[in-house]
Amino acid sequence: MEQDQPESQSVILSDRVKINGTVLPLEVTGDGKLRWTDEGQRSLTLEKEVLGFSVDGSRIKIKAVVEKGGGICCVGNGGHLVRKSFVFEPLSEDSLRLWCQKLRDYMDSLGRPKRLFIFMNPFGGKKSAPKIFFEDVKPFLEDADVQFTLLETKYQLHAKEVVRTLDLSKYDGIVCVSGDGILVEVVNGLLEREDWRGAIKMPLGMIPAGTGNGMAKSLLDAVGQPCAASNAIFSVIRGHKRSLDVATILQGETRFFSVLMLAWGLVADIDIESEKYRWMGSARIDFYGLQRILQLRCYSGHISFVPAPGFENYGEPASYSDESTTRENPGQEQALQFQHHGYQGPNVELEKLDWRTISGPFVSIWLHNVPWGGEETMAAPNAKFSDGYLDLIAIKDIPKLSLLSLMTQLNKGNHVKSPHVLYLKVKAFVLEPGPRVDDAAKEGIIDSDGEVLARGNGTYNCDQKALMVYNKLQITVDQGLATLFSPI
Repeated sequence: MEQDQPESQSVILSDRVKINGTVLPLEVTGDGKLRWTDEGQRSLTLEKEVLGFSVDGSRIKIKAVVEKGGGICCVGNGGHLVRKSFVFEPLSEDSLRLWCQKLRDYMDSLGRPKRLFIFMNPFGGKKSAPKIFFEDVKPFLEDADVQFTLLETKYQLHAKEVVRTLDLSKYDGIVCVSGDGILVEVVNGLLEREDWRGAIKMPLGMIPAGTGNGMAKSLLDAVGQPCAASNAIFSVIRGHKRSLDVATILQGETRFFSVLMLAWGLVADIDIESEKYRWMGSARIDFYGLQRILQLRCYSGHISFVPAPGFENYGEPASYSDESTTRENPGQEQALQFQHHGYQGPNVELEKLDWRTISGPFVSIWLHNVPWGGEETMAAPNAKFSDGYLDLIAIKDIPKLSLLSLMTQLNKGNHVKSPHVLYLKVKAFVLEPGPRVDDAAKEGIIDSDGEVLARGNGTYNCDQKALMVYNKLQITVDQGLATLFSPI
């Protein structure tokens, strides 16, 4: 007796159709495979390889994606994706209607987003976002029949302002065609809304189009895909989601919500001071990084942290103190107007946790939420999107040649294996930054997600306002608070 086929593999429609002028059998199965014979057995997986379909007269055009240089049925896990069509012609009007119905029913069952709000930052990186959107993103959306509203950001914090009042019920997701900065603005805008609990569940998508594309790189690299706009937008269209930890950085009553990283010392100095070479694109980081290593700075200060299980031996025992900064920042007033209505950070009794502390001087303190800080910087190879911890990378004493060697290993994450690097996971963190060791009149920069949180005395553009002051701040993590469109 023949066993029944599993429902997922059963044929839900089988017919003879015309393909390239030849009548051939074509079938679609319960698990969404479109199969036909044309110089051998061929198939397309509707969920993994198809954007959508359209009808042109008596023909049905399947709009698929393939790896660049390949043909239909050539999607693997390692190449840039391009669009390609497969056309077939049912032999009757009834057959045409039936094929359209079955294909539409299956595509609708996938729960893909149908309406997106898209931010495009025309100023980021090499100002390539408009070209990337119109050449790489828009055609994919049109093939997938995804409706979208496009907004071009005009100034810093524009996206944050828009998101605070955006009618989220009209959209299935928000997409950023930019570097990481616009994503950070969107997250902060969502969390400053009165309805933040529902708002932060809005899925967020990243299309790499800036200097730092750490989030897009982290998402795509996790499945072995290149950090390319076509791969990123296909991930959005497919509609798979994953949770993302959000860190709350607190100083007094001022909050900043971080999804990528916080840096103080070498990394912050390179990230922010290299802005003067922004015209170089991502090469500015390497160029200015070399300068900073050759003229290395060390900073006094202290860090305290709650280690994840397995990292309890780092540092010395300490107790939590909730003393906050006493220096007032005139730039905080406007931000506080919104923050009192929104998310206040995770509800954690920090004084009851087991704290550890390490004293400086430090060359660099780096906290990371995801593995990649940029397309060429795997800052925290063990970081997870939603494990509830931040990865801490700390450097104290290190010879310049060792540091230079270490920096060349950032693209593979091997720097964390250096004996000069402390690498651990933390649940909560307190930074008490001090002045430079070589010149106590000069302080440092605290950078989060590519934006300056605080500028100390004597720093680059120190006359510009920042959200916080160069003083003690604390960081706590809310596990899986935000949601990202993801390849898997």
